Amino acid sequence: MTTADTHPVATIRLAHYPVTFFAVGMGMMGLTLAIRAAEHAYAFSNLASRGALTLSVVMLVAVAIGYSAKVFNHFAEVKAEWNHPVRIAFFPAISISLLLLSAGLFDLVPGVAHIVWLSATAIQGILALSVIGAWIGHRPFQQGQLTPAWFIPAVGNVIVPLAGARLGYMEVSWLFFSGGLIFWLVLLTLVMNRLMFHDPLPGRMVPTLMILVAPPAVAFTAWLRLTGEVGNFGHFLLSVAYVFALLVLTQWPKFRTMPFALSWWALSFPLAALSIASFGYAEAASSAAHRYIGTGLLVLLMAIVVGLIVRTALAMRAGAICVPE
Repeated sequence: MTTADTHPVATIRLAHYPVTFFAVGMGMMGLTLAIRAAEHAYAFSNLASRGALTLSVVMLVAVAIGYSAKVFNHFAEVKAEWNHPVRIAFFPAISISLLLLSAGLFDLVPGVAHIVWLSATAIQGILALSVIGAWIGHRPFQQGQLTPAWFIPAVGNVIVPLAGARLGYMEVSWLFFSGGLIFWLVLLTLVMNRLMFHDPLPGRMVPTLMILVAPPAVAFTAWLRLTGEVGNFGHFLLSVAYVFALLVLTQWPKFRTMPFALSWWALSFPLAALSIASFGYAEAASSAAHRYIGTGLLVLLMAIVVGLIVRTALAMRAGAICVPE
C-alpha cells in the first residue's frame, strides 16, 4: 500500500465518489436552479445564480477529476461499488448532475447547454437501464439493502424534460418522464414497505428519507415544462411532494442525534426541488402564497448548504468522512 493510499485525505478522495456526485452535483446545482427560480419570481438580476453556478461547476469539476482518477487507478474499487446493492443507485447522480448543469446553462449559453443535455441524456439512459437491469439480475435483495437512495435513477429520468422540453426534444422528454414516474411508483411501494415493516434505516442513511420528496417535486416542474400548465395531475404531484416533506419533518428528532456523513447532503437537492416547484406553481397559478413558500424553502436550503459545506470540510480535515461501514 502506498503512502497516498494511507493518507486520510487521499482515502477520502478515493472512496464513495458516486455519493459525492450526489452531494456536490445534485445539491449545488439544485441550489443554483432554486436561486434562479427566485430571481425569476421576484424579477431580480441573475447575479446570485451566476455566482452559485460558477461555484457549482468548480466543485463538480473537482469531483469529476477525482473520480476519473479512481476509475483509472482503482478500477476494482469502482467495480465493487457498482456491485454494491446500495452504492449502485448513486451512479446516475453523475448524469443527473450534468442534466441539472444543462438546465443551469440554458439561459446563459444555450448552445453549450444543448451539448451538455444531449450527452447527459444519453448517459442517464444508459445508467438508468444498467442500474435497473442489475437490480433485476441481482441475487435476491434483503430488505435492509433497500433505501430511499434507490429513487435516484428514477429522479434522473424526470429531470430530462427540464432542459429537454425547452430545447424542443418533446418525445424524448416524455419518454424519460414516463419511465421515471412508473419506476418511482414501483420503488415507492417497495421503500415504504421497507420503512414500515422492517428494521429502521441505519444511522448514516436516515437523512436519505428526504429523497422521498424529490421525485414528485421534480416531476411537477417537468410536468410544467411539458404541458405549460398545472392541471389536476400537476396539483397532485406538488401536493404529494409537500406531504412527503411534512412526513420527513416528523422524523427530525432522529436527524438531530445522527453523526455527520455525506448522506446528509440528501437534504439539499430534494429541498431545492421543492422550492423550485413552489416558485413554478406560484408563477403558473399566480399564487403569492406559493411564492412565499418557495422563498422560505430557499432560505432554509441556503442555510443547510452552508452548514453542509462547513461540516464536510471539517470532516475531511479530520479524516472522519467516508470511513468504512
